[in-house]
Amino acid sequence: MPKAPSTKKKGLDTSIQSLGIPKIPSPLPYCRFVGHEEQMELNLTEEEADVPGAFSVPLSFEKAGPRGKMYFDSSKVKCAIVTCGGLCPGINDVIRAIVMDAHHHYHVASVLGIRYGLQGFIPKYGHDIIELTPRYVSNIHEFGGTVLGSSRGPQPPDEIVDALERMNINVLFMIGGDGTMKAAASIVKEIRARGSRISVIGVPKTIDNDINFVGQSFGFDTAVEKATEAIGCAHIEANGAFNGIGIVKLMGRESGFIAAQATLALKEVNFVLIPESPFAIEGPDGLLHQLETRLKTRRHAVIVVAEGAGQHLCEASGKADISGNPVLCDICTILLARIKAHFRDKGMEATIKFIDPSYIIRSVPANAQDRIYCGFLGQHAVHAAMSGKTGMVVSRLQSRFVHVPLEMVTMKRKRLNVESDYWRAVIESTGQELTNSEKSAASIGMDGQICRKA
Repeated sequence: MPKAPSTKKKGLDTSIQSLGIPKIPSPLPYCRFVGHEEQMELNLTEEEADVPGAFSVPLSFEKAGPRGKMYFDSSKVKCAIVTCGGLCPGINDVIRAIVMDAHHHYHVASVLGIRYGLQGFIPKYGHDIIELTPRYVSNIHEFGGTVLGSSRGPQPPDEIVDALERMNINVLFMIGGDGTMKAAASIVKEIRARGSRISVIGVPKTIDNDINFVGQSFGFDTAVEKATEAIGCAHIEANGAFNGIGIVKLMGRESGFIAAQATLALKEVNFVLIPESPFAIEGPDGLLHQLETRLKTRRHAVIVVAEGAGQHLCEASGKADISGNPVLCDICTILLARIKAHFRDKGMEATIKFIDPSYIIRSVPANAQDRIYCGFLGQHAVHAAMSGKTGMVVSRLQSRFVHVPLEMVTMKRKRLNVESDYWRAVIESTGQELTNSEKSAASIGMDGQICRKA
């Protein structure tokens, strides 16, 4: 299984695997074709390239788009689509885009939908297979969730490849997050070991926006939009009571992107807590002291909490969920108890309203911006597959669609840089005090001056 010429820089190999030399003319009559191994150089930021201390990191990526020559005879190709992990706005849009492009432009023989994630490949679960036709998917983008269903947890790669071979599948599209992309890499490895010619294309999905070398994951824009609605409700509730406190819990196990972006979108947040920035509850710089000061001056406050924030404040269970992720303690339960106790001991009246919109946000249909994005992802995934690419994901970096190897996107989770201008803007928006580590970073560029929101 050959690879395109390597473009190793900073220890990163961006070359893409290919099943073989494409020789069949494309049936697409109206588009501008991309060279089979055509590259695009992007100057990535420190955050985008995950190279600390680097102002700019030049990396060459293979361009996404239709190729003039195909590896597969598309009229004889059978494709399969599987969706894994948690729900996210836009999954149905990606499924629809893949099916429509594969049928109408490449005239593939069939597209199968695998039910309930990777379990759908394993006979013991007994899940049915769906024939995905243009008629079947025509309206699915109007609904949230996934028409295929989903599941979490690993399944044996050899059994999955057995199923692909039994069904004569030529192309597998895998829509999922970090765990799904790791599973895809294992499936590609098993396919290579057998000498099979099956293309595996990943479409990265994570509502937390924490996949490496993916500028912004689909559904994130919709999630932020819905999160701001919840924050607006919390602000109204807080304003409606003397010393009112609105607390909103948002998604973000290891990365606080949704909490930070929603805070910037709606300027009503006074404290935002994320996994990347440890905070204290007690003490002169602690949350309780800052919250008390806020209530004495303004009589209301809004706190946004990412679900993975404050894990240093509780004892880890040591357990993992079915996907292998550490089981988090519920930081909001701790905060609610400590805030109530603090103001009770102080003899201060306080009314707390807690809102957790997580499952509402996950299950809504995508907004217009995400629908457009999902359409491009689905189309580029089909173009890559038909040209014989494999072991890769379609990604948008700096508004450009490129191919990224599975190995790069699964190296580690993307996290918010608390020393960045972006996080500084979030802190300025809230007016909350910085943590000690943030103060050290801020003093370099801000002469140690920390502003407080009026």
